[in-house]
Formats: sequence, C-alpha cells, structure tokens
Amino acid sequence: MARGAPEQTYDGPVISLSRSASCLAVCVLGVGVLTSCSGTEQPTIEVASVASATVVEVVDAPATVTANASAQVTSPATGDVRSLRVKDGQRVREGRVLLVISSPEAQRTLAQTQQAAAAASTSVDINGIDVSSTQSQADASARRAFAQARRAAQQIPDPTLRAQALSQVDQAEAQYEAAQASASSAVDQINRGVDNLETALNALTAAQRTQADLAVQAAQSAVDALTVRAPIAGTVVFGASAGGSSSSSDLGGLVDQLPDSISGQAGALLGGGSTGGGSTTGTLEVGSPVSSGDPLLAVTDVSTLSLTAEVDETDVLLVEPGVDADVELDAVPGASYRATVRNVDLNPTTSGRGGVGYVVRLDLFGGTTVDGGVAPKPRPGMSAVASLKVLTAKDAVAVPAAAVFRDGDRDAVWLVEGGVARKQDVTLGAQGEDEIQITEGVVIGDTVVVRGADQVRDGQDVP
Repeated sequence: MARGAPEQTYDGPVISLSRSASCLAVCVLGVGVLTSCSGTEQPTIEVASVASATVVEVVDAPATVTANASAQVTSPATGDVRSLRVKDGQRVREGRVLLVISSPEAQRTLAQTQQAAAAASTSVDINGIDVSSTQSQADASARRAFAQARRAAQQIPDPTLRAQALSQVDQAEAQYEAAQASASSAVDQINRGVDNLETALNALTAAQRTQADLAVQAAQSAVDALTVRAPIAGTVVFGASAGGSSSSSDLGGLVDQLPDSISGQAGALLGGGSTGGGSTTGTLEVGSPVSSGDPLLAVTDVSTLSLTAEVDETDVLLVEPGVDADVELDAVPGASYRATVRNVDLNPTTSGRGGVGYVVRLDLFGGTTVDGGVAPKPRPGMSAVASLKVLTAKDAVAVPAAAVFRDGDRDAVWLVEGGVARKQDVTLGAQGEDEIQITEGVVIGDTVVVRGADQVRDGQDVP
C-alpha cells in the first residue's frame, strides 16, 4: 500500500435493523445495535484486543528484468562481411572474434598515411659559411705586406719622415684588423642564423612526422578493428539492438589530435564513410554489405539478472539500499522471486502515470513456484511487480487495517472501555496490507472495534 494515512475503511455489510417497532424505536433513539432483534443475524460490529505482531509495509512498483550487461556491436567501417565466426545464440567469451569486415577503403587509407609518414621522415641539413681558409691566406698576405712596408719606412733617412711612414703603416694594419674582425663577426652572425633556421625547420619536420605517425596509428587501428571481437562475455544475438553501449571502433579522440590536412582522411575512414556500401539489413551473413556504424549484432550477459523498478515520488524516500522485495513475473503466474535493492537513482523520471518517479535497481535472485518447485530463470525484458518491504516492525502494537479510520487530519480507532466506545486518536507506524502498527494511542490488551466502524458513534454501548 502507498505510504500515508489510510482512507476511512469500514468492512462488513450494513444490515437493516428495523425488524420490529421496538427495534426501530431503538434506532431512532441513537442506541448502537450490535445484533439483529431476532438474535439470529451475524453481528455487524466486531471487537478484538490489540495484540503484538510483525507488521511489514510494502511499496509495489512496476519493474522490468534486465541483463547483467549488454553491448551492441556496430560496423567499424564501410565494406562487407568477409567471414562470420559465430552463430546466433552462441555463448562467447570476451575478446572472441565474432566476424571480419573487408574494407578496401580502410586499407587504402592506411597505405596513404604510411606513404605520407615516410615522406615526412627526412631531416633538414643547411651548411653554414666557412671562410677560415680564405681568411688565413688573406691574413698571411697582409702580414707580409705590412712587414715589407715597415722595412721600407725604416730606410728613410729623415727621422721625421721615417716616423710618419711607420705611423701610417701601423694605422693601415689597425684598419685591416678592424675590418677583419668585422667580417668575422658578420660571418658568425650568418652562421648562427643558418643554425637557427635549421633548428626551426627540423622542429617543423618533427611535428609533421608526429602528425603523420598519429595518422598511421589511426588508420592501423581502423584496419585492426575490421576484426570485430566480443566486447563482453555473453550470448550472441543477431539482428537485435542490445540497448547497451556500442562497441564499434571509436577512434574520434585520436582523430582530433591530427592536423586539418590529414584529419579529413581519418575522419572519413572512421566515421564518415557513408558513401559506398550499404546498410545492414536482414540476416547477417558472409557478403552482407555494411556501412560504418551499422548495428551488426548484440552480446548479452545473462549470468546474473537485475530488476529496474519505477517507484513513485510519494514512496521513494522509504526505499533504501538493502531493502528486500518479493517479485512476481507476468510470465510466471504464481511464482515468487527474491530481490534486494542495490541503489536508487538521484534524478527523477516521468512515470507511466504522468507523475514523477525514480528508478530503483535491484539484484534479482531465484524463485519458487506455487507448488514449492524451482521457478524458471527469467529473461531480460520481462515485466514484473516488485513488492518492496520498505519497513518492518517486529513485536509491534498492531491492529487490523479495518480498525483505523481518518477523522479530519488525524487517524483514529474506536476504543472500547467498560462496554462504551470512544474515539481514540492514534499515531501510525508501519502500514501493512492487513495490519497497521500503532506507535501512540493504544497498548496491547486494549479492545478496539475491528469491523463495522462506520456504525459506531462516540459513547455508544458496545458489549
């Protein structure tokens, strides 16, 4: 039952008591009648003592059986099925080869990227300017010329003229050395520039090589993916959407690292090859044309089963991990399965009734049939109802559910003391289908009306 105070519940038929004039008079006077005047009718009002019981509050939720894991396998490229290594319904382990796709486009793209990578592997080597030999020869000639000039100047008899001539030789030599130093500096600057240019060109070439290698890796991965393997262990199902994660070769992250000049080729290879080849239709078989992204088959792991239940927002706060549940399947009438809540989704969903609900996931275990036998193992997708035991009160003060009625904004029972009924407000705890826990208002041993509460008035005699 849904959590909350129950609506006014009155069991038992309302039997006419006007069998004689005396009975009618009693009714007009408002005196409670417990039996018919003839004494042969069954009582319409029943009382019972408040007792101790275990009360289990249950929240019923529609549910669906789900597999442990399920993956849809899609085509990694455009081409056709070259070989098929499994059969429909066959159990496979993770990594088992399922089929091989033939894709000339993928092979062609791999060859192109390999050629581009080979062309990008050449390094740059630029020779600088080497004037050391010429400079040595010029320096030797200059030294000889300056030596000869000095010897000639020293032969001048006039001291003043001799000094002037030697000074001019010294100035000329100094000018030569300055010019030589300037020329050497210029050559050094040129060579440094050449070195920097060579370094820059080699860095650019290295970057191009890296990009080309990435393109080769992407193309090689695409070719390797043509051998399609099982993403998980499970049972192969042809022509079925698994509703799970796709296992196609998703190399988009690698393509994103490539430069614009070559990313187009890799992108067309890995995901954009919609031209050429056809869509997978009908039964999967050798020679079937496929396009990139086409669903090929599904692999479903049913080694363990789960339940996905939908709980209304009015009840979800009572559901916690570890709560046990009894499960009934539409496909196995009368059988009862066991389940335990694993987790409750944080985000809401729109329920089938238009309200707000929350998905609750449960581990599903074995079940028993009506005659006590072992219930058959469910299949994914089967419909079920999960009865979640959200609250269990052991040794609780309990009354039948029919004893509790709503009076204004309070819950109440008819408490009988000394043969007189009076209304007693109560506080409810766990609310089971047949019994309700009372946490305040009555105690074990008290007498309450448990049938025909609609016929009782405050102060009425109830023997």
